[in-house]
Formats: sequence, structure tokens, C-alpha cells
Amino acid sequence: MKNNHSCQAGPMAEQHAVAQEGCASGFNRMRSKLSFERSVEMASQMGMDNPLFVCHERAAKATTLINGKEYINFSTYDYLDINAHPEITAAVTETAGIFGTSAGASRLVGGERPPHRELERALADLYEVEDCIIYVSGHAANVSTLGFMFGPRDAIFHDGLAHNSLVQGARLSGATRYSYAHNDCDALEEMLKAHRSEHKYAVIATEGLFSMDGNIPDLPRIIALKKKYDCMLLVDEAHSLGVLGKTGRGAREYYGIDPTDVDMWMSTLSKAMCGCGGFIAGRRDVVKFLKYGSPGFVFSVGMPPVIATACRKALEIMLREPERVHKLQNISRYFLEYAQSKGLDTGAAQGYAVVPVIVGDSMVSGFLSQALFKRGIYVMPVSFPAVKEGTARLRFFISAAHTEEHVRKALDAVVEEIPTAQAIVEKYRSEHQDEEQDV
Repeated sequence: MKNNHSCQAGPMAEQHAVAQEGCASGFNRMRSKLSFERSVEMASQMGMDNPLFVCHERAAKATTLINGKEYINFSTYDYLDINAHPEITAAVTETAGIFGTSAGASRLVGGERPPHRELERALADLYEVEDCIIYVSGHAANVSTLGFMFGPRDAIFHDGLAHNSLVQGARLSGATRYSYAHNDCDALEEMLKAHRSEHKYAVIATEGLFSMDGNIPDLPRIIALKKKYDCMLLVDEAHSLGVLGKTGRGAREYYGIDPTDVDMWMSTLSKAMCGCGGFIAGRRDVVKFLKYGSPGFVFSVGMPPVIATACRKALEIMLREPERVHKLQNISRYFLEYAQSKGLDTGAAQGYAVVPVIVGDSMVSGFLSQALFKRGIYVMPVSFPAVKEGTARLRFFISAAHTEEHVRKALDAVVEEIPTAQAIVEKYRSEHQDEEQDV
């Protein structure tokens, strides 16, 4: 009798092998487009370390520990220097003793715990709105909210530099997506004037502080447009909560606007709030609608109670100690001014927690990051497709714990290393011209 599980390759096996080979070839072609990966490989050949996916051996604050070596850290979301605060550790320890480390289920079907509602109530009070919903993921908060609330008859107007989560949520919704030129309210109005009447519902989506450029939208003008053209408004405060305003209350405090003029205040909980997840704060009917239908909430396990407790305690510390916000704003302003005094291109940054140093070329940004890593400075590059081709950069996240000495040391090193990085990349390209043309 023949063995039906013979290792001998038949026609189907041969076709499968050819298909696998084709897939592998296609994947390799895609992989070759990752400029930063090529710069990593090039630097590795020169004996330089790869700063990606390195393991940090303690809380990542203004400095961090990697392989026993201390680095100045400009890749931390700990804007207010609250992460690992002893009050948070104590509160989390107590919560873990009661609820463990998991909500145990979707909140809709058995995962509801007191820390969830306590955090939602605290965030609603912060924004002076009726209610709030917390998601287990910040990215999912945008994707699931936009994807669920809007449909094919609707329109989503978003800033051209809106975060990936906003763009993906717009795509998921099936709504017509309009991307207006970054921070250009005239362009937004032209789009609204031309297309708003074609759709049933519409929402404008923007950020409170843009994560790649570190600049702030003209929110009062956007609010005026949303009222004029009968739209909803979602403001993503991932990088503005804890950063803008005298007490860190974000864009609404920065501008002094009525918080109810924004339909959905969104933010992550992974930055100033020292946890993980995201939320939507606004009217009670909107929150109720999301809680009973948004897939990222209904079909996901609830946020771990210990994380909800950590975020609530971080919020309490932020409001109790506004000097943390002032310190962050002061060191951010110093960073921007010092960078500009050194002739570095900081783009449209306004000096609030996020400041890019734009170098243009993706491979230069990757190589520069590695050169700084070798010098004890940890900062990550951002290149296409996260930013437009030709605008690759080092993105500096600034913390209230950073000092002027940290800033000077890092930026002086950037100035010194840029010419070397440019020369090495230019030499590499000239020696691999044929390969570059194939990419």
C-alpha cells in the first residue's frame, strides 16, 4: 500500500513550493524598501549597535539603562516625570491584591471593576463633560470609535498629518475620507464647502499636539467650522494632555475654549498618564453608544484594573503638582531654542514636549540615530511612510526630568554627527548604485 503521507513532492507540492518562493521574493522586495533597516545593516557591518528593540533594564525616564550602560533618553513618553512614582506603585500594589492583574473578561460581560468607572469619572471631570469610555488600547480607541460611529454615507475630514490610528479608523468606517493640508483651516473649509452637503454625517479629526511635528492646530477656527458646516469634532490629545495649558488640561485649557464644543476628546493613557490604553470623553449619549457597540470595547477584554488605578493616580498627581507641567514646558522651550541656535531644522515645532530635528534623508536619520546611540544618547528616527519622503527626522520626546545639560549634550552631538552620517550614506550609495536603482 502506498503511504499517503510520502515526502515525495508531487505536482501540488511543486506548485506550493513555487508559490512560497514567489511570496518570499515579494516579501524581500517589500523589505528592501525599508530604508532604516538598510541603514541598520550598513551600520552593523561597521561595528555599530542596532538601537531598535533594545531591552531597557529599568523605568525609561530622562535616562535609561541598556546592557548595563546609562543613556540620555529622548524616547520616553514620561512627559511629567510621574512614571514609577511611589504613590502609583503603592496604589497599583493595593489594587492587584484585590483584583489581580486582569479584568477577566470584556467589561460588557463580566469584566467591569470599580477602578474602570473611577478613572472614567475622573477623566470626564477633567474635561468637564458628561461621561467617558476607556479602551484597552489607545490606537484601538481611534480605530474602533471612528470605524463604528461612521459609515458609507458619511464623511471624515482629517488633518493630512493625523495619526495612523485616525486614518485607519476612517478607512475602516467606509466613510468618504478627505485629507486636508496640515494645519490649513482654509483648505479644510474649502473641502467642507465642496463636499459636506454630499454626506449624511461628518466629523473633523485633528490632534491637540501633532506627534510628528510638535505643533498645535487652530482649534478655535476648527470649532467655528464644525459648527458652520454641521460636523462633529474629535480631538486626539495623545501628546497634548499633560503638556498644554497651565495645569496640563490640554488644548482646551491652552485656548480657553468651552469643552463641550468638542464632541469627542480622545487621548491615550500611555503618555502623561503613565499607563496604557485610551479614552473618549464627551456627551453621555455618545459614550453609551460606544459602550454598547464599539468593537474595540465590546469584543476586547477590559483594561487591567491595576492600569486604571495607575492612570487615575497619575492624573491626581498632575493636577496636584502643576509645577511638573511648567517644568516640562520650560525645558521644551529651551530645547527648541538651543536646537535653532545650532542651525538645526525643527520644522513647525512650537516647543511642547515633541521636537523633531529634520535631516531629510531616511538612511541619514537611521545612521544618525545609531551614531548617537554609540555616544550614549537614545533617540529614534522617523522616516517614510510615517512622515513624507524627504522629511525624515530624529524625534525627541522631552520630559520634565530632562536637564539643560541633557539637551546641550544631545544636540551638540547631533550637530557633530550629521556631516559624518551624510558622508557615509553618500559613499554607501555611490558604491551600491545598482542596488539602489532596483529598490
